[in-house]
Amino acid sequence: MATLIKRFVDGYNDIWEKNGDPRVRDWFLMSSPLPTLIICLTYVYLVKVLGPRIMGNRKPLELRKVLIAYNFFQVIFSAWLFYEIGMSGWLTGHYNFRCQPVDYSNHPVTLRMVHACWWYYFSKFTEFMDTIFFVLRKKNEHVSTLHVIHHGCMPMSVWFGVKFTPGGHSTFFGLLNTFVHIVMYFYYMMSAMGPKYQKYIWWKKYLTSLQMVQFIAIMVHAFQLLFIECNYPRAFVWWIGMHAVMFFFLFSDFYKQAYRQKRAGSPPLKKRQTNGVLNGSAVNGCITNGDVPSKPISNGTANGNANGYVSTPNHVSSYYVNGDYLRLRGGKETTEAEKE
Repeated sequence: MATLIKRFVDGYNDIWEKNGDPRVRDWFLMSSPLPTLIICLTYVYLVKVLGPRIMGNRKPLELRKVLIAYNFFQVIFSAWLFYEIGMSGWLTGHYNFRCQPVDYSNHPVTLRMVHACWWYYFSKFTEFMDTIFFVLRKKNEHVSTLHVIHHGCMPMSVWFGVKFTPGGHSTFFGLLNTFVHIVMYFYYMMSAMGPKYQKYIWWKKYLTSLQMVQFIAIMVHAFQLLFIECNYPRAFVWWIGMHAVMFFFLFSDFYKQAYRQKRAGSPPLKKRQTNGVLNGSAVNGCITNGDVPSKPISNGTANGNANGYVSTPNHVSSYYVNGDYLRLRGGKETTEAEKE
């Protein structure tokens, strides 16, 4: 029995030691997936069980200033990640948009990209706060199972990218995603600042379009490797490409509900203050912090925070952001002030 356990442990360690990138072996949380897994499971327990239980008999917390500060931090963090990923290859001409294998050398520029990937991994943990804010504000209807599974899986997904392929072709996903996050979190920050500033964010519609363009670019960039010879793992190509496909259709559906129906004469959007409208993000790249409820009509979640909740009586698809609460249904447009 002891021999079998020893073989299992040795085999387990060999997977990470022999196949993992030796440059990140001793980096924080990179030696084994277990710490990341434990953090993710703790997050799930916190937002689905412990948090709602603690807040059960308490009033929702007023977190307007906290949300503004949080979104400001995310803007700065995303801008820095975009700069680092760009200057490590994509924006300097060092990386090839057709095929970029992973560079496992210790060249300073290469190591800069490896560090950028590592910090991108930590950005998936900061996004846990999107859900935690929902719990503290008792917006538990937004904390769906799909939303929590999506956020809970993202750090684990990115961990494998950093452990085995920190750099190369798939970091294009991170480049686009961090740029979109700059725009999105700026939108959320303005939205959380109240009606005085919300009049300047009329461009929400174009934010949705930007996200869909992002997903198309990611699909094309990833799937082109299926037709050419490139020394890059096919497993990561499929993983990233299929996530982009899923989220493209998810946001396309949202776009049709929120804008095309309105243009065709459907009822206007009803507004209300809350935490969030569209936060896109890719995987290993990483995707959005919106959510789609458990009906079969729409399937998926998004890694970010959709600035509003949108649904129709016949079609269930919800998104939320760090600002307005939007419900697509009949009735006139009602402001928060009118409701109070």
